[in-house]
Amino acid sequence: MRLPAIISLFLFTSLESSAQNAYVKMGQQAFLDGNFKAAVKQLEKGCMIDSTNANAYWMLGYSYYHSQNYRKSISSYDKVVYINPTDASAYYYRARAKGYMGKDTYLSPQEREKYLLGAIFDLTKAIAIDPSERGKCLQTRGIAYREYAEFKLQPNTNTFDKARGVNSLKASIADLEKVINENPNRADIASLIELSKEKLATAVGHH
Repeated sequence: MRLPAIISLFLFTSLESSAQNAYVKMGQQAFLDGNFKAAVKQLEKGCMIDSTNANAYWMLGYSYYHSQNYRKSISSYDKVVYINPTDASAYYYRARAKGYMGKDTYLSPQEREKYLLGAIFDLTKAIAIDPSERGKCLQTRGIAYREYAEFKLQPNTNTFDKARGVNSLKASIADLEKVINENPNRADIASLIELSKEKLATAVGHH
């Protein structure tokens, strides 16, 4: 598994830490091996022993995320940002997990909206904390705005709100255009922009 730089940064620092308990060390090794289910088992125990280890909670949140347990991923990243409120990567991955929860049709509309808006908030926070991750966060927030718009534009529902849906699609396009302005060859971003523009045209009645 190729780990992003943000993960490697704290991992190789924490590998040298003598303060880690055995469960965290075993969980960290499973994490590095990409065995996220095994990592969860060990890191859960490690975090019970040391509830102040932000790195352990970060790995636990990431492992839950890749085990499709998004609710517990969010809970773990809640702990990270409580311990370290300036961890931009924790806000980013918490936003990703919230985005998945927002698409869970088994949840109530109120819960889904809370998660969809929470994803946008977390990505905005991540950009403010670490501008170097701006491109990735803008892309993800552009998608999050579109997903929130789709939720608000569902017809015949109590959550229908055309104005908020239209404004969210405009925000989606604005974020994605910032990304492509900095990376003109990103065909994937161009496709995302076109998708949001098509949905906007439909919403305002131009299709």
